[in-house]
Amino acid sequence: MKLFLKGARCHMAKCAIERGKPAPGMHLGRGGRGKQSDYGMQLREKQRLRRHYGMQEDQFRLFFERAMRGRGITGERLLQLLELRLDNLVYRMGVMPSRRAARQFVGHKHVLVNGRPCNIPSRILKKGDRVSVRDDAATREAVKLNIEASTLEPAPWFSFDSETFSGDVLHEPTREEIAPFVRENLIVELYSK
Repeated sequence: MKLFLKGARCHMAKCAIERGKPAPGMHLGRGGRGKQSDYGMQLREKQRLRRHYGMQEDQFRLFFERAMRGRGITGERLLQLLELRLDNLVYRMGVMPSRRAARQFVGHKHVLVNGRPCNIPSRILKKGDRVSVRDDAATREAVKLNIEASTLEPAPWFSFDSETFSGDVLHEPTREEIAPFVRENLIVELYSK
């Protein structure tokens, strides 16, 4: 399945999934696999979600533990925390073409949170937080080009003004507002062992 890790390349004909390339490996590529175990399915879902957000294993585990301590359903809370990360919000606003580029953009202090520079990509935003791009001519020109080329639909849980390059978190995203590309219950089962 497409995880859109390469930015705009995943929307083009060059995408490996569109070309139908087989999986790498002598035994995995052409013939396929046998029946996958329960553990294999759980691990695959966890890896899919972790790679989708561009996180290392230790950081992902910390987010899961934070979701377990929070109120509500653990799987939904995990997805909410991942969606509310600063680098993800910068990507969802269309400011950068990929989450990896958004992470670097935040790390170089091109983003302001509530009017103050922030270089922590994993910062969890709250309702009412304002995210904007630093007032620098070169930065704003690059952002403008990325916004024009972006094909992302705006998320309903934040508002974005393309004139001022700023957005506000309106509320925490619900499960329906997050794309249903992963079965989070399998991830909870995997970490509960």
